[in-house]
Amino acid sequence: MLKFFVDRGGTFTDIVAVVNDSEIINNLSQQPERFLMVPLPKKEWIIVYKLLSENPERYQDAVIQGIRDILGIANNKAIATQKIEVVKMGTTVATNALLERKGDRTVLLITKGFKDALRIGYQNRPNIFARQIILPSMLYESVIEIEERYDTNGNELIPVNLSQVRKDVQKIYNQGVRSCAIVLMHSYRYPKHENKVATIAQEIGFTQISISHQVSPLMKLVSRGDTTVIDAYLSPILRRYVDQVSAQLPNTRLMFMKSDGGLVDAHKFQGKDSILSGPAGGIVGAVQTSLRAGFSQIITFDMGGTSTDVAHFKGEYERQLDNEIAGARMRVPVLSIHTVAAGGGSILYFDGASFKVGPNSAGANPGPACYRRGGPLTVTDANVMLGKIRPQYFPHIFGKEGNFPLDNEIVTQKFIELSQEIERATNDQNSPEIIAAGFIKIAVENMANAIKKISLQRGYDVTHYALCTFGGAGGQVACLIADTLGIKTVFLHPYAGALSAYGMGLADIRIIKENAIEKPLNQDLITELKQVISNLENKARNELDLDESIKGEKVVPKVSLKYQGTDSTLLVNFVDNLSVMQQSFEEEHQLRYGFIQPQKILIVESVSVEIIQMMETPEEPLMTRIRALNELPKPIETVQIFTENKWQNTPIYQRENLQSQDIIKGPAIIIEKISTIIIEPNWKARLTDYNHLILEKEKC
Repeated sequence: MLKFFVDRGGTFTDIVAVVNDSEIINNLSQQPERFLMVPLPKKEWIIVYKLLSENPERYQDAVIQGIRDILGIANNKAIATQKIEVVKMGTTVATNALLERKGDRTVLLITKGFKDALRIGYQNRPNIFARQIILPSMLYESVIEIEERYDTNGNELIPVNLSQVRKDVQKIYNQGVRSCAIVLMHSYRYPKHENKVATIAQEIGFTQISISHQVSPLMKLVSRGDTTVIDAYLSPILRRYVDQVSAQLPNTRLMFMKSDGGLVDAHKFQGKDSILSGPAGGIVGAVQTSLRAGFSQIITFDMGGTSTDVAHFKGEYERQLDNEIAGARMRVPVLSIHTVAAGGGSILYFDGASFKVGPNSAGANPGPACYRRGGPLTVTDANVMLGKIRPQYFPHIFGKEGNFPLDNEIVTQKFIELSQEIERATNDQNSPEIIAAGFIKIAVENMANAIKKISLQRGYDVTHYALCTFGGAGGQVACLIADTLGIKTVFLHPYAGALSAYGMGLADIRIIKENAIEKPLNQDLITELKQVISNLENKARNELDLDESIKGEKVVPKVSLKYQGTDSTLLVNFVDNLSVMQQSFEEEHQLRYGFIQPQKILIVESVSVEIIQMMETPEEPLMTRIRALNELPKPIETVQIFTENKWQNTPIYQRENLQSQDIIKGPAIIIEKISTIIIEPNWKARLTDYNHLILEKEKC
């Protein structure tokens, strides 16, 4: 049986397949430049494949096309799905719909008197000195105020006016709106009114009904409402995409990565869980492969074509509850990922006085200038100009026919034109390579600053961490990023260029359930918390597939604590011992904020339960060294790259020609089928028995 793990990114779609069919391997062996094939135990192979996410001249959907290419099936023939065991994927479909504001038409149904509550929000002012406050656009197009009200103790002050609700909702339905978000006061505790309104919407014919006490059963009307609106706005988009993929892959199990790092069956995949679907796969892949390599303190660094995602790991996945993505607030557990608009496709600008990198990206279409689609200069082009990306070793997937290499000539021409423009504006004479190196330095600083936000600014000393680098462009700047931060070790997995896709295959099924508490933490509350945790565990189990083949199961209860009178919560493990939870909170508070207030009462804001079904994951094969230990690897050629402000002779090595315990000193280039790795001067690379590439800073 075949397994496919897919990450559909903004520029490239990465596919990792586990194959046990020798006929498929024999066919793909005829195209070694397109597919990376790695033998596994038990007569299986790993296949790694990349293709552009958008190439309308050649295919409609990159995921389906990638599966066709691996199976060797023509576009006019049906896919033999009986051979496919599962497809696990992360997608940017919902993220792009949110960024571009192209979700479904949505109506908000909210308690009377709170029509503008979500628009007013928390009155945050990101720029305190701005004279004109520009509010983010709302995802809903209209609002219906519902005449109803509970008080905080659950007493019904105003019953739902059912006839008026039916009249108002029918009117909106007649205007063509089919998605609604129901958000009523105090419904996270007292949901009867929301259920009554939802029943009316269902009877009228709404196809998407998002109910706040189900979507985000926590306090705070605004964040609960925002999350519910996002779910209503994006879920129909996801459902159509799932149906589109399922139509091409009938009778195939389809699973999606959620923003919290867990997998879920396609029919349970919701809009609120989808925003960081692709990046979450990268975090899982980075963490699991780093742990296998022996690293327990990790900074993950995922540099793709459109953006760079970074995260911190020290023993467990870090999640955050309150998030703002693309101007939309949401309150659901998502992996703590910091994203900056700096990737291989980030556009290079000269504004007449200074250089700027991003935030706009050339994407997959037209892509960087070297992609042969008339695109602008980007970070990728700068690395081509510096000789760090060699077109002859890059996949030949460009041009209208999808079979041309990168265009080196157009890059050189555009940088010469840019140098002339800069000279006219500033009277400074700089060579094209100096200008390209300047842009790379700016991009590296932007990405290093992102890492500082999730590490140094939270009290972690990154010099003791390993930088797990992945993504198609990560290996090109890994040493430069590490130098900027003082990191001494960089880890690169053999599938680093497609690690987000590989992470889909390393992920487990995860279900998280939450409940609001808002009571002081004391011994009397422990018994109540145990009962709440038991109820949440039962709810989570109802969503699990009992027939799933798993290696084991884990239940993780946590409580969200804060000091009384504050609004900053910290998540700690729930245990019976009150003092242990207090100590855990104080240690984290001291690390995060630099002080503690032991005289203050601790409040339990909410409790959560996570059930983890641990799934079977692909094995990683051991390498066998054939060459003598004193025999060095041979480069395939020596070229010049521009680094440290000068052109330097640099050997090029093919990754597949390296053997266990090989050591390569920089400057050097290691070419893979799915990425390029630059070993900068004063760095060395070592290959382990598991084909893991460890880059280490040499002592000067």
